[in-house]
Amino acid sequence: RPALPISHPYSYAMYLAKTQGAFCTLGLAEDTWALNERVLDEESFLAQTWLNHDERERMFFDAIDKTSRGLAICVFDATDRIQHMFWRYHEGNHPAAREEDRARYRDEIKRLYMKMDEMVGRTLARLRKDSLFIVMSDHGFKTFKRGVNLNTWLYENGYLSVKNSQPSGADWFQDVDWPRTRAYAVGLGGIYLNMKGREAQGSVEKGNAANLKSEIRATLRELIDPQDNAPAVREVYDPVEIYEGPYVGEAPDLIVGFAMGYRASWGCATGKIEPEVFEDNTKSWSGDHCVNPVDVPGVLFCNRPIPEPNPSIQDIGPTVLDLFGVPVPAYCDGKPLMPMVS
Repeated sequence: RPALPISHPYSYAMYLAKTQGAFCTLGLAEDTWALNERVLDEESFLAQTWLNHDERERMFFDAIDKTSRGLAICVFDATDRIQHMFWRYHEGNHPAAREEDRARYRDEIKRLYMKMDEMVGRTLARLRKDSLFIVMSDHGFKTFKRGVNLNTWLYENGYLSVKNSQPSGADWFQDVDWPRTRAYAVGLGGIYLNMKGREAQGSVEKGNAANLKSEIRATLRELIDPQDNAPAVREVYDPVEIYEGPYVGEAPDLIVGFAMGYRASWGCATGKIEPEVFEDNTKSWSGDHCVNPVDVPGVLFCNRPIPEPNPSIQDIGPTVLDLFGVPVPAYCDGKPLMPMVS
């Protein structure tokens, strides 16, 4: 008896509950933050993750068995959650690794992929021979060793101003003097100009925006981590150059593609201006994909040949439509990856 329509059709959630029992519906049901704060330990987190996975797997195979003709899709979260939380044991020198647990969890990601590979085999055995089967991810993973506070960098380089002589490190931009601020960062790599007519206390004229973006891009590309004398940024993207469509204006003004090992710091995501630009990531959340996109490509496996040498996630939707004989709308960026079959 869901209080809100959490499925379509509405009765599907009720059907699952009656046939399989209660199941989690949260978007991030695995409590990653509890492990970050050591409220859960590693074993408890793994138990929760695989419990959720088993629920999803039962739903998946039930859907396959009941879909004699049509399309069945399922998203599995364990590959994402376990890599986020156990990457620190996947390599030898991560600042978040607990020495006493290193040997125990060193191969946890390997065990994860062996388990998922076994499920792929069971799925193939369950399908008809003429069924199309796609296994894909929307991103890969890299280590997250060092956090970069973009707001601190903007402050140190004169793009962001504070009310007092020094920032206090308060959340949600409480330190910011908006009339004297030209740019700020929020989230995991987005930089926004403080535009007049868009932001409540905007200071940047529209005619100055392009030059300001070019200046920030050029300067940020040269950002070096003094700890290792290593570049922290691979590229800084202007959404106007890389995106198309009616919603480009909703994107940040700049998007930072971090180098491997770096990501926006935890404080940067919530508008803090911290004392240092760089900090060690000591949280269990030690692997990430919010870095330079070309460095974390997703995977695509298929039981039919794909002639396209460089397929994109944008091609999956048009491929499915084409296989069902549905015309691909002109606004789709992707293209079908294989000829339509009857």
